[in-house]
Amino acid sequence: MTATVDHEALAHTLDSARLERREVAPLTREHPTLSVPDAYAIQEAGIRLRLSHGERVVGLKMGLTSEAKRKQMNLDSPVYGVLTDRMQIPADGVIQLSQGVHPKIEPEIAFRTARELRGTVTRDQVLDACESVFAAMEILDSRYRDFKYFSLPDVVADNASSSLFVLGTTEHPPRALDLTRLEMTMSVNGEPAQSARSDAISGDPVVSVIQLCELLAQRGQVLPAGSIVLAGAATAAHMLRPGDRVQLTVEGLGIVAVSAE
Repeated sequence: MTATVDHEALAHTLDSARLERREVAPLTREHPTLSVPDAYAIQEAGIRLRLSHGERVVGLKMGLTSEAKRKQMNLDSPVYGVLTDRMQIPADGVIQLSQGVHPKIEPEIAFRTARELRGTVTRDQVLDACESVFAAMEILDSRYRDFKYFSLPDVVADNASSSLFVLGTTEHPPRALDLTRLEMTMSVNGEPAQSARSDAISGDPVVSVIQLCELLAQRGQVLPAGSIVLAGAATAAHMLRPGDRVQLTVEGLGIVAVSAE
């Protein structure tokens, strides 16, 4: 890590921007040598701030897992961020756009773990450890100006652009479905906006969990039992506007929807 970088101070910068709903310049503008390990240290400091505000960690999310998403953000490596209880919106709930900077929404597959996973794991170990799979959508919201053209360390430091998430109410054991072949369609105001098959997520959504465990191990961490894991976006994100009604239909996993105002 870079010795001259004050991780706590930069975490405060991003947390203040989140709370005040304002944009800031990417951190690498002032710290061009910022590394990915630096960025995860900033992310972790930011989560400690959220915990000090009374939030509780409920899971993690993977980012940059689809080719479409990597092209959209001009980045090329998967990353992870942390989910807290206050980020979750109930199914059919409402997203208050005024509480964000420039929120976008994307279609996902989510897992819930029943057992801890750590280090290098196999696909079978992930399937055995996960009790449920869901349709899900993640609402992204970067604190950075214009939400584009920033670096991998910038993304990681900003908690991988995490903002909110919603889970479907239909859940199945992960072995009950072929998770690589689920058709996914996200509609906005009744019109199809994005569609893909679930293998657009890391080639297999389970691979996202495998990669997450590897990334956590690099930080000396594990994936706890009871965690929600958002496996990553299947398509590019949709910019939310007031009045939008967004519905995701996933083959075998039903429908999940939210509204924006």
